[in-house]
Amino acid sequence: MLADLHMHSTASDGVLHPAELMTRAAEAGIELVSLTDHDCLDGQAPARREAEARGMRWLNGVELSAQWQGHTLHVLGYGFDSECAQLLEAIEAVRLGRWKRAEQISQKLAGKRMPGALEGALDLQRAAGADLSSPPARPHFADWMVQAGHVQDRAEAFRKWLGSGKLGDIKQHWPELPEVVTTLRGAGGVAVLAHPWHYGFTRQRLRRLLRDFAQAGGQGIEVVNGQQPVDQVAYLGKLSNEFGFLASCGSDFHNPDSPWMALGRMTAMPPDCTPLWDHPRFAAPMA
Repeated sequence: MLADLHMHSTASDGVLHPAELMTRAAEAGIELVSLTDHDCLDGQAPARREAEARGMRWLNGVELSAQWQGHTLHVLGYGFDSECAQLLEAIEAVRLGRWKRAEQISQKLAGKRMPGALEGALDLQRAAGADLSSPPARPHFADWMVQAGHVQDRAEAFRKWLGSGKLGDIKQHWPELPEVVTTLRGAGGVAVLAHPWHYGFTRQRLRRLLRDFAQAGGQGIEVVNGQQPVDQVAYLGKLSNEFGFLASCGSDFHNPDSPWMALGRMTAMPPDCTPLWDHPRFAAPMA
């Protein structure tokens, strides 16, 4: 079964509308699909309708931001109750924080003779058909900077202005990792640590993170994230078995122009891993 359980739409920082994203996922041969927008459930309903209309098995999803020992992490949630008040309140709190961050990024750029960034980023979201209840993220600001002629491309925007440690890298106070896991578990969901390799931790620190994640109630890790090197996938597969985690996989798709993150195009999961979809929670129809 071809599963892709990590992708983003215009509801967060992707470039395709949720329904269009599902159409492309079906064309890519995906059989089990999940939309995991950042701290947002707005795209779930249209994505599910299109996914089921095209014969794909649907699993609701979200990618929640968290912090652990001063580092920003992402936790994927699957199979939760989308109407859970605690989950919706947590998402709303993060959404308001993201709006404040977007305003701060715009102010910082204005101070460097790049005025109108927030309005410009919102215009790009609007043109893409995004729901403007969700604030623009750094990729939207990067695209505006390109359009306004301040940089040549998105890579330069991040390298000079928006990347880690740069002027536009506004730190937001995300909820602590145990709180995020508890919120997802309280909504009946399964908590999965997204792309563990991407945080740049040493192997010793990564193990410490996984121990803390398991103690908090985390149930899985994303063993495969896009076309990840085979040696990394093998090591994460080994860790998933060592800690008793379920193994998930996803392309982390945002943009059709990023071929290394194409829908359904992922490194193979190690055969000795236990896939996320084997969890008893998913034996019944997925909410």
